[in-house]
Amino acid sequence: MKATLGLTDEARLEVGQMLNLLLADESVLYATTRDYHWNVTGSEFLSLHAQFEAHYTLLADWIDQIAERARAIGIGARGNWAELTAAARLSAEPGTGLPASGMLSELLALHEEMIVQLRRDSEACTVHYKDAGTADFLTGLMEKHEKAAWMLRAQLETEEAESS
Repeated sequence: MKATLGLTDEARLEVGQMLNLLLADESVLYATTRDYHWNVTGSEFLSLHAQFEAHYTLLADWIDQIAERARAIGIGARGNWAELTAAARLSAEPGTGLPASGMLSELLALHEEMIVQLRRDSEACTVHYKDAGTADFLTGLMEKHEKAAWMLRAQLETEEAESS
């Protein structure tokens, strides 16, 4: 049954595509964080192992919320791993052999890429598609990524200061 939400069909389709691209990018970030959780080594192993687990748990919830938002506007959510990875705009270094600081830097870069994309998408939803609900959702998600990036940045700055 077609959703009647005050959005044009074109807007729903475009916003749905936007959400599915976001779903793909978040899935790459999730998989990367799990990879780093499995492969982290060194003196910070225990703390980073736990930190990465906490992060991928949050990401799993965010991914679910994105899929639910797509469904709420009457668009299906991409769930097939091959489709998700083919559509993703993000990529990351594999965790095997990557030092812990490299993992933190890579995750920071991914979160910052997500922030930039979410900012663009939120503005497009407001200005072009007149979809305040999705714009608000994306802004909230952007704020979550900003907090994650801030924490990773602070951690990297502390490590740099300690090694100086």
